[in-house]
Amino acid sequence: MQETQTEEKKKAEGRFSSELFSWGESLMTVLIFFVVVFTFFVRLIGVDGTSMYPTLEDHSIMLVSNLNYTPEKGDIVVLRKEGFYGDQPIVKRIIATGGDTVDIDPVTGDVLVNGEALDEPYIAEKINTLEKMGDMTYPQTVPEGCIYVLGDNRNYSTDSRWSSLGMVDERYILGHVLSVVYPFSAFGSVA
Repeated sequence: MQETQTEEKKKAEGRFSSELFSWGESLMTVLIFFVVVFTFFVRLIGVDGTSMYPTLEDHSIMLVSNLNYTPEKGDIVVLRKEGFYGDQPIVKRIIATGGDTVDIDPVTGDVLVNGEALDEPYIAEKINTLEKMGDMTYPQTVPEGCIYVLGDNRNYSTDSRWSSLGMVDERYILGHVLSVVYPFSAFGSVA
């Protein structure tokens, strides 16, 4: 009788060990999957500052990808330019790409690309032309392989209007924003 109880106890311990090993194996598979996905396909990057308000808020967390990405006007991108903002990633909207001509109307604060004023429902307010025109002269033609970027919060953004950033080489783009993942109230794609 004692032998039967001992055998049953050993079988139970074996089942427990087998289940524990199975759980551990599953956890390792999931962990490896996430490491591969977040290393090679997408990144989570946080917003630092209000330059993209109201589209993105300070401390928002975004899902960003650079997989087969070609910059297009209107895209929100994360980029890093050596010597700018302490070499930290910044988030801006692409206004123009290589070959486009950018101008800012000094009276209205409208941004013009190739002579046409942009319809920008996403901005906080138009550029304060008395204080926030930057140190660049206009019109500017964007060199091939570069982009011209602005923050959506135009009067509180250091962007391509300032020579410290200027035109940005496309190779500095870390990726484009796919969606906001935090705060949960803003979860989803960005426009």
